[in-house]
Formats: sequence, C-alpha cells, structure tokens
Amino acid sequence: MKIKIGNKIYGDECPCFIIAEIGINHNGSLANAKKLINMAHLYGCDAVKFQKRTIEDVYTPEELSAPRESVFGDTNGDLKRGLEFGYDEYSEIDKYCKTLGIDWLASCWDVKSVDFMEQFNICAHKIPSALLTNEALLNKVKSTNKPILLSSGMSTLEEIDRAVEILGTDNLILYHCTSTYPTANNEINLKVIPALKERYKCLVGYSGHERGIAPSTIAVAMGACSVERHITLDRTMWGSDQAASLEGEGLRKLVRDIRNVKDFMGNGVKCVYASEIPVKKKLRR
Repeated sequence: MKIKIGNKIYGDECPCFIIAEIGINHNGSLANAKKLINMAHLYGCDAVKFQKRTIEDVYTPEELSAPRESVFGDTNGDLKRGLEFGYDEYSEIDKYCKTLGIDWLASCWDVKSVDFMEQFNICAHKIPSALLTNEALLNKVKSTNKPILLSSGMSTLEEIDRAVEILGTDNLILYHCTSTYPTANNEINLKVIPALKERYKCLVGYSGHERGIAPSTIAVAMGACSVERHITLDRTMWGSDQAASLEGEGLRKLVRDIRNVKDFMGNGVKCVYASEIPVKKKLRR
C-alpha cells in the first residue's frame, strides 16, 4: 500500500513520512513558527503541521468568555484568538516552506478552516482525534481529494469504523494515537498498530505524545508508515503542548533512528555476513 503526498511516495516499503507538529507551539509568533520550520527542515522531516480553527465556529460564546489568564488576556477567547494565525501569517508560512522545500499541512477543526487551507494547496489534510466523529468535517475533507491523515485518539473501534467508512482507505493514513500530553508508557499501546492494519487494510501511522523517542521508533518497526511528533523551541515555554514536544536534539535523534529502522529490520533471512567470516575464522572452536 502506498500514498502520494506532495511529490513523494510513502507507505509500505517506502521511506517513513515524518511530520513535525508545530501546532500552536509558535505561541502566536510568526518568528517562532519560522524557527520551528527551520528545525524540522534541518533535521530531515518531510512536513510541518499547524492547526487551524474558525474561533467562533469551534467555541461557544460561553467558552470564549470564560475566565482564563494567559499572555494574551484574561479570557479563553483572548487566548484562542491570540494563538490563531490568519491569512497573512499562513501566506508567509506557505512561501517560507516552498523556499526551503518542505511540505506543510494543518489540522482543521471546522469546515470553514478546510476551505481556508485549500487556498494554499497544502499537501494533505489532517483530522485531529477530537474531530473523528464530526461527519460534516470528514465529508468536507474527503471532497478535497487530498490525502487524509486521521488520528484515532480517544476513539472506540466502532467510531473509527464509521470514520473509515466515510473516508475510504485509498487515500488515507490512519494514525494510532493516545490523547494525553504526555502519554504514560503503559498507555502507548503500540500493538494497536498491526491490529489497525489488519482491521482496516489501510496505511497506519503513529501520532505520539510520549516523553522521549523510543516508542516512535518502535512504532515504525511495527509497521507505521508515518510518525507525527510535536516540536518546540523549548519545553519550558508557556503553552499546553510544550511539555510533550521534542526540542531540536530530540528531533534530530528521532529522525536519525527512524531512517535507520529499515536497515535494522533487514530481510528476515538468517545468513552469515561476509563481515562475520574473519571473526568466525578467528573465534569458532
């Protein structure tokens, strides 16, 4: 199974599609966003991902007016609006990514945001775990005929069944995910990856929120064709997603290890390598 995203082919027996999830870790700063794009590009990620919301459609007036102190003001609405990029910022991000030669996409949280992102001809659409049961959004994303990346955190198999029924499997990567930030080791549950591949007969990826990098590398060894991880300039920065994100050195090691998984796994045929012959002659008794 294979899928074309941007100008590259990913899938079984193909290079892993590595997504650096910037999300809202830019903290409303275009300069921060560019630094994070630079980090992802420097360490060999295939794409960066943002999040897009039409604030008044996603949140109720009561939610927006609720008290919540932040660097942007005293209400939840101040926070949400402060973190949200508009056309000017995304236009600059689009140009910047094209200059570097790195793909970009976004998780859209509402139907209007899908239309907004289509202005930039992004390489794919991501459906976040929280929206897996939003059938209007699923149908809207499917209508774009772009590759679809679907996260399955906090979802039952029955809910995933319905989402896959709507989206189909031809242009889909279904991501195993646990929606806690950071995720406890005993809730990562990587054995779900081959189970999802067997149940849906589609490409399966892994969206990780764990501390460290080992589970994300193991996920590829277990069949994940794509890995998505949050990245940050500094885990101590203000923001709800920073603590479960990778800084530059962690991202570098993750990409390095994922790119080596194919060599690690080999072909499954037991043999004596030529490099072993001198050792065998010396040590065999």
